[in-house]
Amino acid sequence: MSKSKGFFITFEGPEGAGKSSQVTRLAEYLTSMGRECLITREPGGTGLAEVIRQVVKSHNTAEKVHDATELLLIEAARAQHVREKILPALEEGKVVICDRFSDSTCAYQGGARKMDMSVIDYLNNYASAGRKPDLTFLLDLSPEEGFKRISTREKEGFDRFENEKIDFHRQVRQAFLDNAKAEPQRIIVINAACDRDAIAEKIRQVINDSLF
Repeated sequence: MSKSKGFFITFEGPEGAGKSSQVTRLAEYLTSMGRECLITREPGGTGLAEVIRQVVKSHNTAEKVHDATELLLIEAARAQHVREKILPALEEGKVVICDRFSDSTCAYQGGARKMDMSVIDYLNNYASAGRKPDLTFLLDLSPEEGFKRISTREKEGFDRFENEKIDFHRQVRQAFLDNAKAEPQRIIVINAACDRDAIAEKIRQVINDSLF
């Protein structure tokens, strides 16, 4: 029996869109269909990359995290993650399911922070060793609805990105949608305001057409 080809799936979306639960559901479905899966996330995914994640998301001293610093830390975490975890898993024929990847960098640092997209594109490509996702699910949700979903969290529990103003998150959402328009074959937009079971079923339909 020939070895299965590795397949790289990412989930993107604004805060509160429900990515984590859909990642878990998809992994369970793929496992039931006989595919070995690796669930991971960004920033993070390895021991070193998780240390960087803590700095990026939770730094709270008087010293400012400059936009360039934020971008380079995220890309450093990605470079480690891709080489240490993602590429080896794909080589082994696994389906890698990642909660956020380079599209988030385009949306947050490019769309909302207004950083130079040519620099972001170069760094994304370099950090990921040129490996783009085979398929991306964009769970689209308005920032207002997203923050309603996470409103039970204490304000002090919000990370640096969640604490940004609502206009920042509107720009993030628009950047995600612009990315999807530019790459409609790879990025599948799903209305995250729908019932979770309906979302999971839509994802399964796309996966069945792509993998089975």
